Amino acid sequence: MNGQWKVALAGALGGAAIALVVVFGAAALGAFPGAGDKAMHAYLESHPEILADMTSTLQAKQQEDDDSTRQVAVNKLGLKAFFDPRLAFITGPKTAKTTLVEFFDYNCPYCRASIPAVKKYYAAHKNDTRFAFIEFPIKGPQSTVAARAAIAARNQPDKYLAFHFALMSEDDVTDDNMIYADAAKAGLDVNRLKADMQKPEVDEAIARAKTLADAAKIDGTPAFIIDGKMREGALDTDILNKMVKG
Repeated sequence: MNGQWKVALAGALGGAAIALVVVFGAAALGAFPGAGDKAMHAYLESHPEILADMTSTLQAKQQEDDDSTRQVAVNKLGLKAFFDPRLAFITGPKTAKTTLVEFFDYNCPYCRASIPAVKKYYAAHKNDTRFAFIEFPIKGPQSTVAARAAIAARNQPDKYLAFHFALMSEDDVTDDNMIYADAAKAGLDVNRLKADMQKPEVDEAIARAKTLADAAKIDGTPAFIIDGKMREGALDTDILNKMVKG
């Protein structure tokens, strides 16, 4: 989950720096015993939870701010932008009141962790929810190859989701052998798939997805938009259901 990893790193570094400023400021006001750098150093060593708590608070605030920024961007774009067949595989009734959009990378561990909830929800709600699955390969060349195969699989639409769920359920990094083996298991015509992967509309779909992600301030996977509500990060069945009901 690229975006969350960056937030965590920035939070860890930034949180420590801010915590030190706060702690030293408090010391200057007499909030802590002793005086001088040595005393402060000793105090922090004996109370490491201070920095840990402040770092955690900063990370949570940063995530909240980022989610708010993304939500504003999503609201501005409107849901119609995410249900564009030129960049998404779309399924479910057009008149559905519930909508679920996912940006994903086939090599993203957080996407894979979310797949049981997504798969379960799809099985239960495929007739009353409109879904948009958007390939957003951000984890290197192998992710791009997997995305190209999935986009090409849309030309055999009745096999797309079986292929998608198979790839997303893998444990190892995707490679050509895995991709084509999963394609065959899903019932795809593999020779046709390979030919379709070379078509220009595949590159166009990936480019459109990246452009839309930029506009929505999405920088990591998975990113979900459920009934218009934005969430970047892994989810389970409880979180998904709460987002639908909320």
